[in-house]
Formats: sequence, C-alpha cells, structure tokens
Amino acid sequence: MSADTVVALLVFLFPLAYSPGPGNTFFAALGAARGPRAAVPALVGYHVATFLVTLLIGLGLGATFPEHPVLTTVLSAAGSVYVVWLAFGFLRTARDTADRDTPSTPDGRPGIGFRAGAVVLLLNPKAYSIIAVMFGQALRPAENGDALPILLVTLVFTANNLVAFLVWTFGGRTLTALFRSPRSRRLIDRLFAGTLVGVAIWMALPLLD
Repeated sequence: MSADTVVALLVFLFPLAYSPGPGNTFFAALGAARGPRAAVPALVGYHVATFLVTLLIGLGLGATFPEHPVLTTVLSAAGSVYVVWLAFGFLRTARDTADRDTPSTPDGRPGIGFRAGAVVLLLNPKAYSIIAVMFGQALRPAENGDALPILLVTLVFTANNLVAFLVWTFGGRTLTALFRSPRSRRLIDRLFAGTLVGVAIWMALPLLD
C-alpha cells in the first residue's frame, strides 16, 4: 500500500472520525463527567475491539452481514439498550452527588471501563458498515486477499480513531473545567446522560428501515 493510498485513506476517514457520532460522543461524555484518566480503560477496550473487528472484516467477515440482515437488527437493538443502560449510570451519578454535600469523585462513580468501551464498538452495526466501505475504497481488488495491506489499513483506521476520540475526550473535559460546583457537576452528568440516549436512538435507526 503506497503513501498516497494512506493519505487518501486518512482524508476519507477524517470526517467520519472527527464529526459527531456514537463513539466520539460517548467519549466526550465520559471525559466530561469523569476525566481523561478515567476514560483510558474504555478507550483501550474500544480500540482493541476496533482493531480486531476491522482486521476480521478485512479478512472477509464483513461479507456475512449483507447475507444475514437479522444480525444488524439484533446488534442495533442490543447496542441501543446497552447505551441507555450507560446513560442511567450518569443519572445515578447525578443522584448520588445530590445526596452528598461534596462533589462526587471519579472513584465513587459507576465504572465504565474496558468492557464497556469494547461493547460500544461491538454492538454498533454502523461501524461494521463503515469499515467494509473503507476496505472497498482503500484496497485494490488484487490486495483484497493480501494480509499485509489489510493489516496496514486496520492499523491506520484504529490509530486515526484513537486520536479523534482523545480529542473528543479532552474536549469534554475542557468543558467541565469551567463548572466545578456540585450543582454544575450534576447538571453535566444529566446532560451527558441525555446525550447517550441520543446515541442510543442513533444506533437504533436501522430498526426503522
């Protein structure tokens, strides 16, 4: 795979990675409510899953989805329910903070770690579709069965996503740096709980097709 192909791939991925979507919205919410350090396990989980899923799709797993559309329906439903459950974690945080005289600390908040990050990716069928399209754009037909170009595309895709999500995570944290009072923190937790519900609705859109 040439350098020109890598540059073209990054140009193709830029709007997908940096524009608002389920993954970066999730990490902006997590960074805002709990801070970048607390978001690290979820970031690792999400991108380990991203790497494995992307590699498998590049090696041919993606062909099973058009043949079995029920998989998309099941993943959309399960992903939406899971993200709503995460949203309730933010609401529980807001409630617990309201019951105390001091702000809630990250250690006292419901855990959103490696597994949660991985599941957000695994239960997002739109990510699978984007990855399949990406391979169609990035690889020439002669390279489709070659493991090395597939691995390189997988690494570029995963690294690009990681950088984008770090930007969104720190962006969320920057927002909360201006609001340190317990009341403000409760409002922020509620705001991002609502944001995650919006992400769940976005993930459920294939159910309406």
